[in-house]
Amino acid sequence: MRVLAIIPARYGSTRFPGKPLADLAGKPMIQRVFEQVITCTSVSDVIVATDHADIFSVVQSFGGRVIMTSESCLSGTDRCAEVLEKIQDDFDLMLNVQGDEPFIQCGQIEELIESMALPEAQIGTLVRRIGQTEDLFNPNVVKAAFSASGRALYFSRNPIPFVRGAEKDEWLEKAVFFRHIGLYAYRPTVLREIAKLPGGKLEMAESLEQLRWMEAGYPVFVRETAFDSPGIDTPEDLETALLRYNSN
Repeated sequence: MRVLAIIPARYGSTRFPGKPLADLAGKPMIQRVFEQVITCTSVSDVIVATDHADIFSVVQSFGGRVIMTSESCLSGTDRCAEVLEKIQDDFDLMLNVQGDEPFIQCGQIEELIESMALPEAQIGTLVRRIGQTEDLFNPNVVKAAFSASGRALYFSRNPIPFVRGAEKDEWLEKAVFFRHIGLYAYRPTVLREIAKLPGGKLEMAESLEQLRWMEAGYPVFVRETAFDSPGIDTPEDLETALLRYNSN
């Protein structure tokens, strides 16, 4: 199976402008992500998709493959779809590894690729069990609920499910909660289709693009991972990440 990993890297993040260029223990964050993905033997090629000349130049400087995409792209998936149309190559599977996931691990990528072996799996992603109350109630930590077969039921910035009749500090004892990991897999034909969908009401309410696909009827399958790969959404998250690097 030929697998292309695309790393969307947008400069104008609302919460953290210039995030892909942020210094993370001596290297820009986008380089950290790229180096994590390029070591995975199941990935045939890795491309950074960006809308900014500075990010483009930095990726070239460390020897990465990079493609300039339109500033009008509203999501990482839109950037992945644009790259798919620009490259002159065929792949069996497209991966979207978000550019703020410097701790993403090959094991996670392998798990996601394996989960797409079933023909009904057209879009896949990963989740990890939440173990801390502060993560459960943090709106930057996206939560997921899914069926016994692994089909996603909903994603939310709020905790799901709601635990009725219990204090918030008891919720983790009363129910199991999962955090969404910023990694997607798509069949190329489905990627082209979902990139053309109009915005959905659920997506606009939660600011989560996967809800657009689900609202349009596309199933999203999730796989639980035990790997810990915290994303970086804010400057405060970057400080935490630096502590993690310094402790290793």
